[in-house]
Formats: sequence, C-alpha cells, structure tokens
Amino acid sequence: MSAQLSLAFTEDYPRLAPLLEALDVERGVAHDARAREAAIMPLLEGSPLGAVYIIGPTRAPIGFLIMTLTWSMDDGGIMACVREIYVRPAVRGRGIAPESLTTLVAPLRSAGVRALAVELDLTNNVAHGVYARALFQPRPDVRMMVRKL
Repeated sequence: MSAQLSLAFTEDYPRLAPLLEALDVERGVAHDARAREAAIMPLLEGSPLGAVYIIGPTRAPIGFLIMTLTWSMDDGGIMACVREIYVRPAVRGRGIAPESLTTLVAPLRSAGVRALAVELDLTNNVAHGVYARALFQPRPDVRMMVRKL
C-alpha cells in the first residue's frame, strides 16, 4: 500500500473527523467534537504554523499527519514537528506511517525546513520503531517540559 500524502483543507474535515475521534478514543483523551474541530480548523484553513496531510485517497483517508513549525537554533532554522500521525488499525503494520514520514521530507526540505522532529512517549516501543524506520534519531540529552498557559 502506498502512503500517498495530500494537503488537507477545510472541505476535508468531514472525512478527517472520524479519524481524529478514533485517535482520541485510542489514546483515552477526552476531547469533544467541537474541541477537536477548533484545534484542527486553523491548520485546515491555511495557518502558516503547520499543516494537515491526508494519508491515502482524499475521498477515503486511511490516516492523517499533523505537522507544525517552530524555530530551532540547534538545527539552524525552521523545524517541523510531527504532532500527530494516525493510521487506521486495519492497515497498520504495512509501513504506511514510516513511508508517510519519509514522503514528507522532500517538500519540507524544498521549503527550507532544516529538521523534522517528533515528541514520543518513552514507553511506546511501537512508535519508536516507526520513527526509527523513517530515519529519526533520538536526542538523549533532551527532554521536553511544558507549562500550560
């Protein structure tokens, strides 16, 4: 199966909504439909801070990838961050997630992005394997800390 990536727009939300809900259910996150829509809509509307990509056919997505942008002094410029990646359970294990991440590299590089990062749960060995297959390398000297505002 090919990991076709297409930039998502507001008209794609009805097809993305069930996938976003499935991710929340899988992770045990309690977002309601309005909160999910409010969180993703700015990216679908073209915010310069990130993008949403549909994985698979746009009419029947098999997943999605949400990417945001930040600045990295260590990497010398713009850094993209994978915020979420989701592939339907029925098609997992076929290399779709690593292929999607690899497919994203060329357009990011051509747009001047210097690095692609991801935040991982230290205990999620499956995710670590997915990102390792997409050539991500750990930064053992870095641990993210967050202060909610």
